[in-house]
Amino acid sequence: MSASSFPVVPVPMRTSAPAPTAAELLDFVRRTAEDTELIASLPLDPEGRTWIRLDGPGGSEAWLIGWPPGTGTGWHDHADSIGAFLTAAGTLTEHSLAARLPTDGWKTLELAEDIDRTRELTPGRGRAFGRHHVHEVLNGSAAEHAVSVHAYYPPLPRIRRYSRTGAVLRLEQTERPEDWQ
Repeated sequence: MSASSFPVVPVPMRTSAPAPTAAELLDFVRRTAEDTELIASLPLDPEGRTWIRLDGPGGSEAWLIGWPPGTGTGWHDHADSIGAFLTAAGTLTEHSLAARLPTDGWKTLELAEDIDRTRELTPGRGRAFGRHHVHEVLNGSAAEHAVSVHAYYPPLPRIRRYSRTGAVLRLEQTERPEDWQ
């Protein structure tokens, strides 16, 4: 049989799925946090955070993270990514800024009064956030680990880390994926 006698079968074009919304990421982290077998599979270290990379929806980046007592992220943002996270076990505290900051061209900002927000996130509680959301996440417990699920879209192109003294926020470092993988 010659190549020209094979039937031509149309192959549907693969279309990429639409980018997930922050609400869809929050739904994903909520459903994932309900998977008790997955949550129990995370090894917990008494001194440092642990994590497992997950398959997020629509090409998003997702993580299961273990937080020993007294650990936190420090002030940071996820640059151009939207995201969501939810506590699966223990309690996390999120400190955030209720204002959109300029994205580029600054090293030090003096923050306005009444910009700070604090959320206590117990099991099953979480939040979605938009681009350039500046926050820190902490496990303030002296004795109990916390576990959380996180998702970001697009996959993290960079993380900007900040220091904060009173009302002054200072950009300290910009990390790219190759810095943490």
